[in-house]
Amino acid sequence: MLSETKLSLLQQLVQNASHDEIIWTKGYLAGFLDKNSGGIQIPINTTPEKVAVKPLIIYGTETGNSKKVASQLLATFKKNKIQAKAVDVFQFDNSKLEKETLVLFVMSTQGEGEFPQNAVQFYDYLKTTDLDLKNVSYAVLGLGDSSYPLFCNAGVLLDAVLTEKGAKRLLPLVKADVDFAPDVLVWEKELQAAFANQATSTSVSTVKTSTFLHKKNYTGVITNKIILNDRGSNKETYHIEIVSDDEISYEPGDALGIVPKNKVEDVAFIIDYFKVDANLEIVIKEEKKTIEKWLLERNIKGLSKRSLGQLATILGVSIDFEKADLIDVLQLFSKPTTLKIEEVIEILLPIAPRLYSISSSAEAHDGEVHLTVNLNKFAVNNVFKTGLASQFLADYPENASIDFYIHKNQNFRLPNEDTDVIMIGPGTGIAPFRSFIAHRDATGAEGKNWLFFGEQHFVLDFYYQTEIQEWITTGVLTRLDTAFSRDQEKKIYVQDRIREKASEFNAWLENGASLYICGQKNPMSLDVENAILDVLIQERNITKEQAQEVLENLETAGKYQKDVY
Repeated sequence: MLSETKLSLLQQLVQNASHDEIIWTKGYLAGFLDKNSGGIQIPINTTPEKVAVKPLIIYGTETGNSKKVASQLLATFKKNKIQAKAVDVFQFDNSKLEKETLVLFVMSTQGEGEFPQNAVQFYDYLKTTDLDLKNVSYAVLGLGDSSYPLFCNAGVLLDAVLTEKGAKRLLPLVKADVDFAPDVLVWEKELQAAFANQATSTSVSTVKTSTFLHKKNYTGVITNKIILNDRGSNKETYHIEIVSDDEISYEPGDALGIVPKNKVEDVAFIIDYFKVDANLEIVIKEEKKTIEKWLLERNIKGLSKRSLGQLATILGVSIDFEKADLIDVLQLFSKPTTLKIEEVIEILLPIAPRLYSISSSAEAHDGEVHLTVNLNKFAVNNVFKTGLASQFLADYPENASIDFYIHKNQNFRLPNEDTDVIMIGPGTGIAPFRSFIAHRDATGAEGKNWLFFGEQHFVLDFYYQTEIQEWITTGVLTRLDTAFSRDQEKKIYVQDRIREKASEFNAWLENGASLYICGQKNPMSLDVENAILDVLIQERNITKEQAQEVLENLETAGKYQKDVY
């Protein structure tokens, strides 16, 4: 029972709330109860009744999180006798959108507030086609990271264009942060309540659900930094150790986030280009800083197509390339006499955080956090360049103070101690698996461990070789398969080793092993997944579609996890 004071407050809130706000509150309270009841699920109806809606779930994803959410929604709807289907936005027939009546979108955000690659064409279609979506009711769940300047921007853009085309918003836009599971739970219940009440429209503006804490800021120092490659290697990969006066709290699978700064010489070039005083204070969006500080903290590297378009407008030129640094553009075009540096700074986004998988274990490396960072090298128009963040860390002086935060990754976690694990991590993808193995070693976990590692040369690029050999000797690492692509005429990769060990690989999976992949998404993770599918097809004598279903079921059960970039 409520006290008179609380009852009066509740009655006032309800009387002044709209229909849709009441629906939202109902879902929020249900999610709150779930969160605080030890994980006990409290359904909206104790005996679900069949709801006469057939929602279509369209997801756009880069790393797989949106797909996981879509799968979770399908499972929940099925339990509540709601017929639904889910489809990758890339595979959806855009012309059929007008014929749908209820569509739920799960959309992640990439880079500078951009759509995932598989959703770009869909968004462009919505923007440029004369669609009539007046018969469509929709809801959008955006996935993102609030550390980034344009948090869940793809979800915001999608919500806006759907409304623009006449679609009716079933629920307000939800912006879910990195720890999205609680937000998804609330959204599920909001949807079911909306279905039950046959809500078809709302004028409520977009809102952001409560953000659950997922990161803590620290200040530390780099106490050790070494290059893991030997002389003659094509790679420059750093092992970096950081300590802090505060106890650094992290788990295997978490990442460390930093916000790099631009090179002083690059900032000096831009200041000289505009012939201004570096210490002159200017105000942009009600914030005052010196010109030098603004430029140190704004993104001037690898500008997005949108940023380049804005830059072209103020320069009065046409820019037909998609990626370039600000300095590249300034060197190509003459500066308009009326152009002020404030106009340029205003269109530059703040430098986004960079995340690096933690390669240490709090149990094994007390008081320390380790990174494994490859210096990103590439050429643009035959000009040699390096990545902003990796160069920032490579140049960072030892024993100097550095700010960072711990980025929790609940979607890349070790299983129970007695569960076997298969870890596939070529290159710096080995980072979280060094953490996994060190943690299992320190805690005495009984599950078996199988590592696949690959790089270019055995002699030059075998990261953490001494540790790995010791883990093999002590039995912590049950199996090791390596692939050094350039040590023979025909290149050999980790996916080749997986196919070679098809029988054992399949046996481990059938015996309940959890499967992990970490490293570059393209082409590595795609090639590895295709190899795993080949193994399943061969060893289980099933079709490709059935093999894909096996992997999807493993992923839904949390036994197939990827950390790819």
